[in-house]
Amino acid sequence: MKYLHALQLFTVLVLCRLPMVFSQHRVILTNDDGWAEAQIRAEYEALNDAGFDVVLSAPAENRSGTGSQSEDPTPRTEPCEFDSCPAGSPAVGFNETDPRLNYVNAFPVDSVRFGIQTLAPKFFNGKPDVVISGSNVGNNLNLGVLGSGTVGAAAEGSKEGIPSIAFSGATASHISFTSLESDPTSQDSIAARIYSSLIVTFVNKLLDGPGDILPSHTFLNVNFAPTDNCPTAESFKFIFTRLIPNPFVKDVNTCGKDHLPDETTTVARGCFASITPLDDRLKLDVGKEKQAQVLGRLNGLVSCL
Repeated sequence: MKYLHALQLFTVLVLCRLPMVFSQHRVILTNDDGWAEAQIRAEYEALNDAGFDVVLSAPAENRSGTGSQSEDPTPRTEPCEFDSCPAGSPAVGFNETDPRLNYVNAFPVDSVRFGIQTLAPKFFNGKPDVVISGSNVGNNLNLGVLGSGTVGAAAEGSKEGIPSIAFSGATASHISFTSLESDPTSQDSIAARIYSSLIVTFVNKLLDGPGDILPSHTFLNVNFAPTDNCPTAESFKFIFTRLIPNPFVKDVNTCGKDHLPDETTTVARGCFASITPLDDRLKLDVGKEKQAQVLGRLNGLVSCL
């Protein structure tokens, strides 16, 4: 018995000397293209493989271009997109083999709200650490963000007090997630994998370290260039940008300049991913103080043009 006590004491002493093991980062994943679209399912897989704790909460069908519209979810009168749920399905539902895959028959804003308020307490026993919206099928640049459901969902997540990012990729088609397996070498499937890898890299960096992840009322709009001439995730460089060019306003000083490049021009120049901090109420550029906070958080990831 005394040997057992000694072993227990030794175990306690060893465990006390071990570093703390932190829980996985908890993610609500949403979009405006629908819960069964290929890009969001590629991200779901990539984030899980990278060790994130992920719950998907997205519209039952493609709700692109719906901005920050909201409505109460209603039962389905038709099948979900790509026949991913039958007609007559309830207003909110989930995949029978994976209950972390959820649809909401409403707008993107309602989907992310359901994820934060209902699904996060259920699966995380608390709030998520981050909301990821997208990656959208097609870029959301300049004033186009005002009508984007992807951006609307990220802005809503930020208003709910959760650090939020809207991702969008230039190379994509609105296709079923089944294409990732049935046609893995297609341009769309390859782009989905590349963008998913970039998202994992970006979110890992954003969440790394202590302190506030993003300033108050600030979310990020990230756009990826086409993958045509950018065949791997390593082909891309992240560039800190602003939404609208404005020579009369001074931005955070970086790369030897106090005027940031605009995201539209940046994405058009090559294998770049633009990072733009936006105000969650106006969906417009934040000031240089908040830009500086975000840039400091992403130190080591951001390059110069």
